[in-house]
Amino acid sequence: MEFHKANSLDERLQLMDHLAVKFRERANDIDEEGKFPFANMKELKESGYTSLTLPKEYGGSGISLYELLRLQEKVAEGDGSTALSIGWHMGIIKNLSEKRIWKEEIFHEVCEQVRQGALINSAASEAQTGSPTRGGKPQTTARKDGDVWIINGRKIFTTLSPMLDYFIVSASIEEQDEVGNFLIPRSTQGVSIEETWDSVAMSGTGSHDLVLENVRVEAENLVEKIVPGKKGANGWLLHIPACYLGIAGAAQKYAVQFAKEYSPNSIQGSISEIPSVRQKIGEMELELMKARHFLYSVAKQWDASNEEERTQMAAVLSAVKLAVTNGSIKVVDLAMRVVGARSLSRQNPLQRYYRDVRAGLHNPPMDDMTIEILAKNAISR
Repeated sequence: MEFHKANSLDERLQLMDHLAVKFRERANDIDEEGKFPFANMKELKESGYTSLTLPKEYGGSGISLYELLRLQEKVAEGDGSTALSIGWHMGIIKNLSEKRIWKEEIFHEVCEQVRQGALINSAASEAQTGSPTRGGKPQTTARKDGDVWIINGRKIFTTLSPMLDYFIVSASIEEQDEVGNFLIPRSTQGVSIEETWDSVAMSGTGSHDLVLENVRVEAENLVEKIVPGKKGANGWLLHIPACYLGIAGAAQKYAVQFAKEYSPNSIQGSISEIPSVRQKIGEMELELMKARHFLYSVAKQWDASNEEERTQMAAVLSAVKLAVTNGSIKVVDLAMRVVGARSLSRQNPLQRYYRDVRAGLHNPPMDDMTIEILAKNAISR
């Protein structure tokens, strides 16, 4: 059964459970070899998952943010790299569908390609500027030549790069004090990927460098003017904490099952009956409960809000990311304490969860920026 044929969230979650089992079986090899999860992405595309956030009028299902995050958490329980990668595509399409900031004919064309399996992501980070959320102006440049733009530069952390069909590239516009987002198809001459990704966390995301050498695109491919570092309210970015929550959930399940089965000859029964172990299991459950309530209540608030109300949600969206990500790190740490030294075995998934979940600290928005926003809001009241 394909996702677009499912009639309810429960049915879609069941479909994702089935896929997540396959993802989990491949996760260790993907991590150890640092290879991109091509098989996982192929199955997500073939199942129709990658078009769920398309608007209904363009062949999608127009799913809510709440539903997207529930599904993304399931993907991450199978494989974190797969979840984070596909989450960018799913979230960007949802954001474009909600805000309609592009010319309709361009958006329609991209939607048609996505309906047929195309994937899209933004390419904003650069070595010289750091995170784009901090306001650095891109070193990548766009120069107007008649009716075309000529773009040159290099982007880092281009997640999903081995399978992307479209890149949304931020570039400084020459002879103007402006920055624009340019839609660049992968097939465009001068576009190449340099395989630089060697991270010990989320090693399967394929977050390589995008290299642009005299790339020529039409005038209308300047899809948006932007202000670097401008803090808007973007509900779709909650796919990030949903990913790390899924990793934490997988860690908890592994640790609890281990505790129920492991019975050293020094005790009667399993270690799940030892008070100190039960304490850690209870703490994991509490952290996951807090994280899920915070994440999903805010997602439902976003879905129920109008455009004006959503503009007031930037602080709480940032707070969700901080709380859920840090809570997820704590859950994985507790899981490793339950399992003990075995959790450090290369064959044990907990050591992968430990490395992967910490990557959340370096996804936007950063913790220090979130705390500053919250402090500013509290002081101004």
